[in-house]
Amino acid sequence: MRFCLFVSTLLLWTLGCRAQGVGPNQQFFPVHDFRNDWLVYDQTYKSYVPFIDEQHAQVNSLSFFLDAESNRRYYLLISTRQTGYLFIDAALKRRLNASEWLVLNLDSLYRAYRKPELFLTIHGSPGVEDKQVFIGHLKSAAQKEVAAAETRLSILPRRSSAYPNFFTLSLLFIAALNAYLFNFHHRAFIRFFDLTDLLSITDRDELFLVNRPLGLINLLFLLNLSFITAYLYMIVQSKNIDLFLSRALLLRGPGLFDLILTFFELSGLAFLLFVAKYVFIAVIGGLYRLEQVINLHFFKAIQSSLIFFTAGAILVAIISANTPANATWSSTWLMVPFVSFYVLRLALLYVVIANKGVVKNLYLFSYLCIVELIPLTIGVRFAL
Repeated sequence: MRFCLFVSTLLLWTLGCRAQGVGPNQQFFPVHDFRNDWLVYDQTYKSYVPFIDEQHAQVNSLSFFLDAESNRRYYLLISTRQTGYLFIDAALKRRLNASEWLVLNLDSLYRAYRKPELFLTIHGSPGVEDKQVFIGHLKSAAQKEVAAAETRLSILPRRSSAYPNFFTLSLLFIAALNAYLFNFHHRAFIRFFDLTDLLSITDRDELFLVNRPLGLINLLFLLNLSFITAYLYMIVQSKNIDLFLSRALLLRGPGLFDLILTFFELSGLAFLLFVAKYVFIAVIGGLYRLEQVINLHFFKAIQSSLIFFTAGAILVAIISANTPANATWSSTWLMVPFVSFYVLRLALLYVVIANKGVVKNLYLFSYLCIVELIPLTIGVRFAL
């Protein structure tokens, strides 16, 4: 009897909402109500669990998953009786004013994040009684209200992401490329990945590497570094860390083909930037009359980057594979090893070039600041 009464009440409430509308001035027909979709973070299980009023009545942060891809033609409607804050994928986006409706276009959200599913959190007063969240369809003047005669339960398949498949394929591609370089350019491969050679301040002036910075062999290893850089970049992007505000510019969509196309576009861009780096070094080195160390400088820069980014790609891939998909990555912790590497590389280049005794220390320091330190400072400033 109680169950029948509950179902009748719920049905009448649903039909009433559909007839009256929701949102500001009841301008929207309700498509989905999130009242039964709330999640809270449980410290015991280290995961998100469904909201239970008896256990989580005092929890201030409530979350839910939003299917942005399937609801692109609709709007997200949020209202709280008390002031709160809206987080999207763990990043603060909006302040929620008390008793005011926030209306978000889901098509705009999808184009901004390029993800089929978003994770939203509302932080404010405890409990769910003062919170209303709907997916709504905007009424039109010529549209007639339609009362639903029945309700249906639909079972949706679990949404799978193309990122795991993409990262597996790209990692196999990079491994195959390195296997080719190891077998057909073994001598160069050994030197590029020789940590002892990198840290050596004495120059082994080998013509086929140092004195031909843009030779075929060096370009192949430069291309290898470009693929590794793009791979790392896309792992970071998949963890919702938007570098250089490029999410909407470079990421075409969540499909496997879109990710592969973006990967090769980023690799091409990285390759051009590495070549531009050599041109920049050559121009500044010519101004400082350091033609003797230009090629050595570029080789050491590429050698150190190959070792660091290859090790970083392996480490990040292992961490990514062993952490939950919704785990939050900190941009600060990613920047620490990156900046540390470039500072240590700057010190190494200073020692290596100073050991050749071709320039005074003051000029050398000025040269390295222009070609290494200033680009690093600008990059970190605009990366996040």
